[in-house]
Amino acid sequence: MLDAIRWDSDLIRRYDLAGPRYTSYPTAAQFGGQVGTFDLLHALRDSRKARRPLSLYVHVPFCANICYYCACNKVITKDRGRAHAYLQRLEQEIQLIGCHLDPTQRVEQLHFGGGTPTFLSHDELRQLMASLRKHLNLLDDDSGDYGIEIDPREADWSTMGLLRELGFNRVSIGLQDLDPAVQRAVNRLQSLEETRAVVEAARTLQFRSINIDLIYGLPKQTPDNFARTVEEVIHLQPDRLSVFNYAHLPERFMPQRRINSQDLPNPEQKLAMLQRTIEQLTAAGYRYVGMDHFALPDDELAIAQEEATLQRNFQGYTTHGHCDLIGLGVSAISQIGDLYCQNSSDLNHYQNTLADGQLATSRGLICNADDRLRRAVIQQLICHFHLAFADIEQRFNVDLRSYFAPLWPQLQAMAEDGLIELDDVHLQVLPAGRLLVRSVCMVFDAYLERHNRQRFSRVI
Repeated sequence: MLDAIRWDSDLIRRYDLAGPRYTSYPTAAQFGGQVGTFDLLHALRDSRKARRPLSLYVHVPFCANICYYCACNKVITKDRGRAHAYLQRLEQEIQLIGCHLDPTQRVEQLHFGGGTPTFLSHDELRQLMASLRKHLNLLDDDSGDYGIEIDPREADWSTMGLLRELGFNRVSIGLQDLDPAVQRAVNRLQSLEETRAVVEAARTLQFRSINIDLIYGLPKQTPDNFARTVEEVIHLQPDRLSVFNYAHLPERFMPQRRINSQDLPNPEQKLAMLQRTIEQLTAAGYRYVGMDHFALPDDELAIAQEEATLQRNFQGYTTHGHCDLIGLGVSAISQIGDLYCQNSSDLNHYQNTLADGQLATSRGLICNADDRLRRAVIQQLICHFHLAFADIEQRFNVDLRSYFAPLWPQLQAMAEDGLIELDDVHLQVLPAGRLLVRSVCMVFDAYLERHNRQRFSRVI
């Protein structure tokens, strides 16, 4: 892992394609209306029978202010009272789901996302956690991975103390960029002092892990001013860092239309930002886990990758891929066995459906045999940069070379270009190809050519 990345500008320019991030395979782009509540209840029954452990995702969509770059499902409002009706329906969903699970199914992982989860008042957060504990088997010994996304502008020491008291032991802090000109261009004014205060509170209160999110490619960014942001973040010493590529898709995400496209850095500047960021983080001791993620060597993600147990799902890289993932709230996605399903993304529809006593499942898919095979291949590549053919062949009773015969010329071309090493027994993503692992995974994606690539971000 010491030579995890080798920067090759020529390869990056040639293979910097638009494509999925593969938090699932098949991706959410394939979800359809043929999957509904009945399928979810059937999958929950199977989960209950097998008594599989659980991972919960809870979506809180509200934000007090809009960030122009944001592509999340959110509701912008200054009216804190709007959360009341939503929480009523969310708690109803928790109760309905809980009825179909076994009380012994442990919730090993919990994550609150949004939106801004701390938009909720302290009393509302207490009430929501009490509802989860009443209907689901949350752990009380601090052994679970219970995380929450934090906007430092919406959290203080008392908020952090409450979250720790409620059982959260991981925080993910949105920072994006520290330069005032960049912050004004994306409508997110946030000082280093605000961020540092949350980090110090988390450390004092013994949160187990701190992640900080950065975005490169935002308006007004330059390689030099982004390097200064990275340097300040390194001083904060987060356990993990997510360094995302900003995908400017104003035709899909209305808030992005407020960004002046002339203020965006050009492709060469974006490449320079990423290269310099990798150099800075590597020099500071961070390891490249993959797909924009960096972690200190003693972090669970880095250890899991070394031990070949790292997995990936809708929560990103995880050590809990063996759990059934249940999404709660508007737009939330579940992955239970071979079922993917998503709640309605329309807030009113979500609330009205639950008001009628029905779950708000609106779309999804059930994986077939080909999906399961390709999912296993992509999971190995994106988590471990390595695919041992014998493991897949034994698991799925196929001859991999024959099964993927039409893909072999593409893979051989990648091998000749130095992205991968390919022979009759394995595929290894080389250091020069690791930043481009999404491009390697795309070769195995049976659905990709059916969709407009413009709906996806570019790899770099």
